[in-house]
Amino acid sequence: MIAAGIDLGGTKIEAQVFDADWRVTDRRRVDTPRDYDGLVVAMADLIAWTGAAGAPIGIAAAGLVNPRTGLTYAANLPVTDRAFPADIAAAAGRAVHYVNDCRAFTLSEAVFGAGRGRDPVVGLILGTGVGAGVTVDGRLLEGASRTGGEFGHTPAPAHLVVARDLPIVRCGCGRMGCIETFIAGPGLTRIAARIMGRDLTPPQIVTARATDPAAREVWGIWTALVAELLLTVTLMIDPDCVILGGGLSTVPGVADDIAATLAHAQLSGFATPDILIADGGETSGARGAAYAAHLAHG
Repeated sequence: MIAAGIDLGGTKIEAQVFDADWRVTDRRRVDTPRDYDGLVVAMADLIAWTGAAGAPIGIAAAGLVNPRTGLTYAANLPVTDRAFPADIAAAAGRAVHYVNDCRAFTLSEAVFGAGRGRDPVVGLILGTGVGAGVTVDGRLLEGASRTGGEFGHTPAPAHLVVARDLPIVRCGCGRMGCIETFIAGPGLTRIAARIMGRDLTPPQIVTARATDPAAREVWGIWTALVAELLLTVTLMIDPDCVILGGGLSTVPGVADDIAATLAHAQLSGFATPDILIADGGETSGARGAAYAAHLAHG
């Protein structure tokens, strides 16, 4: 065993053990407890199950840990304002490496997946929420606040919002007008409600594109908003590629649609990053966390 990783989600937790070639040699999945104490115990039990006594172990989970206080914030886990990583380490009797799940996804895809051999790499999760990460030279780009990669909480582009009369709503982070409120799954539904006057799920909107011009318009607005976010990322980071993950990344043609719209939005005559689909599947989160722990372990 070279390392172990645990992917902590809102409904399930999966632990994976990796050999020296970063292949999964064993895995175990349990339901995510709904209370804090039960969650800490479940994490400690999975750490013990891995048998990683002398090997690093990483944890990938949604949310943020404030490096100043050690306290955690997460929307889908009962850990907000608790010293979650420290409590796991105390319960398990050993050190753990805790990383945001979107950052773990990006690291895994950059080193082992669709972004292998590319640099810099941006990973972008488009699901019930929006999150991202950046790698340079096969390592996560991290700063003092550990909020880098929270691209979903950048402002939505005013020219598109105004042109389409899209509703400005409060994001789960507490801010108004975050782009996540338009390009996450619920955001696509929100756009459809404004344009079509109906509450449709993302799969219904995707299916309707083939026959309904209004649904195609909704998809076009959504694609333009994603492209504007990626234009901002390109102008700031200039990645070689952007790797898409999350439920909306499985929509047929989504990478091509975003790439075409991004090329149109980019400064005239300049290149844009390749838009790729993740290929790590359910391994990405745990593997990225395990690899981050491996790097931190030296």
